[in-house]
Amino acid sequence: MAEGRAEAGAAGAGAAAALVERGAGRGADPGELVALAQQVQQADEFIRANACNRLTVIAEQIRYLQEQARKVLDEANRDADLHHVACNIVKKPGNIYYLYRRESGQRYFSILSPKEWGTNCPHEFLGAYKLQHDMSWTSSENIEKRDAEISILDKLLSQQAVLPQCTEPNFQGLTK
Repeated sequence: MAEGRAEAGAAGAGAAAALVERGAGRGADPGELVALAQQVQQADEFIRANACNRLTVIAEQIRYLQEQARKVLDEANRDADLHHVACNIVKKPGNIYYLYRRESGQRYFSILSPKEWGTNCPHEFLGAYKLQHDMSWTSSENIEKRDAEISILDKLLSQQAVLPQCTEPNFQGLTK
């Protein structure tokens, strides 16, 4: 029996050899043997394609996570840089601070906006940032979006106790 499998493997039947013993194939229709071999080959191709598709999804997820990690590191570097900017007041979370640059190149935070300075603004205005409660900074163009995100998260946290137990994913009420 082992010889029959070895001969069939050497003859190119490959995985189909394991399906039929040597003696059983003598009265069998050769078309059936070919069909069995094709079925095994097709199954191998489907399994390979399925594995490739799943690995492709994982590779896309890895790329996405790498991009997210880059964003986190960039934001952390920016936040650290802004925390080292000169400031003569105690910074409090929730407030907006205005970044200026003196002629010497020194950057500093002020609580006065360029609008409040009017035409007497003494230095170059670089941007406005809101200090968040986690001590991160949000640039002025993203404050409204960030505040909306935080509001949704606060809503979720306050309603956490009343969320029903679910065995399936349920996003009901999260977008309202």
